[in-house]
Amino acid sequence: MPPTRSFFRHTKIIATLGPATDSKEMLAKLITAGVDILRLNMAHASHQWVDDAMWHIREASSEIGRHVGVMMDVKGPEIRTGRVEAPIKVSAGEVFEIHLEAAMPTGDVPAVSTNYPGLPMDLETGAIVLIDSGLIRMRVLAKDEQRVRLEVLTPGEIGSKRHINLPGVFVNLPCLTPKDEEDLKAGVKAGIDFVALSFVRQASDIRTLRAFLDALGSPAKIIAKIEDQAGVRNMQEIVEEADCIMVARGDLGIEIDYHRLPLVQRDLVAACRAAGKPVIIATHLLETMINSPMPTRAEISDISNAVREQADAIMLSGETTVGKYPLESVQVMKNIIESIEPSVSYDLNRDLTLPSPKAKLLRSAAKLAQDMEQSAIVVFTRSGYLAYTLGALRARGAPIFAFTDVESIFRQLLLPWGVEPFLIEFFDDPEETISLSLKILRKKEWVEKGTTVAVITNALAEGKVIDTLQLRTI
Repeated sequence: MPPTRSFFRHTKIIATLGPATDSKEMLAKLITAGVDILRLNMAHASHQWVDDAMWHIREASSEIGRHVGVMMDVKGPEIRTGRVEAPIKVSAGEVFEIHLEAAMPTGDVPAVSTNYPGLPMDLETGAIVLIDSGLIRMRVLAKDEQRVRLEVLTPGEIGSKRHINLPGVFVNLPCLTPKDEEDLKAGVKAGIDFVALSFVRQASDIRTLRAFLDALGSPAKIIAKIEDQAGVRNMQEIVEEADCIMVARGDLGIEIDYHRLPLVQRDLVAACRAAGKPVIIATHLLETMINSPMPTRAEISDISNAVREQADAIMLSGETTVGKYPLESVQVMKNIIESIEPSVSYDLNRDLTLPSPKAKLLRSAAKLAQDMEQSAIVVFTRSGYLAYTLGALRARGAPIFAFTDVESIFRQLLLPWGVEPFLIEFFDDPEETISLSLKILRKKEWVEKGTTVAVITNALAEGKVIDTLQLRTI
């Protein structure tokens, strides 16, 4: 059901599927609760799981009459430790060794292998190496072609397949692994709407993925996950090339100084707003709700900050994959959004470049709808561009009702800020299409009778098609 007209939620909610939520029954509850996009994390998923999850998603959506987009998050290149028979305890000041899988350890100090053959080449003496998501910190003492010797700076236990992070090091790994390519083939076949690419370091990574998707005939939009220093350095070129940015704060908070993370988040949101690209804030938004029915005050403030920054979407990960309170987590997000959004400025996004007269027409429509109050913007699109641009304008208080006759575009319009999409038939006569759209809005109770809305559409004038901004009363 649509929200009451007294409040329209602009900020979108993304939830990750997992054992706690991947049944058809739980998916129906998540979608009913207000989730806009469902994320498939391919780090440990099988292709059969993708097929099953997609079937359950589409079935649940059809039954309750509310559709969602589906994002496949591919694992990307990862550097990990090898397998060990038992966890290796390390103490501060000890010497430790990491060796290539093809090499033997020297045997005089504790050691573990790595899956990354370029590790010795990439590291310099004095460089910092982080193991197990940053819990264990080491400094490079020496290296040869097959081994790296390190001083342990923080103690801990090193188990099998632990993450290795190399802050500030440009890692010579391909942006797509063979596993990623096979996962993408399965995802495209199943009908995914978005692809999130992990550890994007430069614009060429996006071009590589786009070429791969094009070869598969997929229209999926690309979400670039910024997770390391290279991605931060190259954020401008990445933002220009990608369809969307994800501020992936898990690895990013390890790769950069932790106290800089809020500043980097702010800069990424600002870069996306200026470029008119959606931006997602992800990781640890409600981490404690994996086991607790209530969030911490810090988490409430964190989500509030993302809403004030006017991020397009906020994302749940472990909270909805293995958490005990997945539905409560969604409700907490909705409650915070509903409290904070009315306090956000009504000012339009003046940093956004509007390159054409038609784009400038969108800004006029946004301002007009705001000035009329309790109004809305109605737009018709086959590419999604008009609706994405309207969302980027951030016209708070003015819902954007986007009508399209392209099914893939319909689901991709579930991501941008403030956009509520509808899939309808377009008629040759624009007036018939407008009439149908306004009837749908009234029937589904998105607007009340007597509401005046700003309609952006084409019109025929002396045999020519012209762009128009019209006022229509429901």
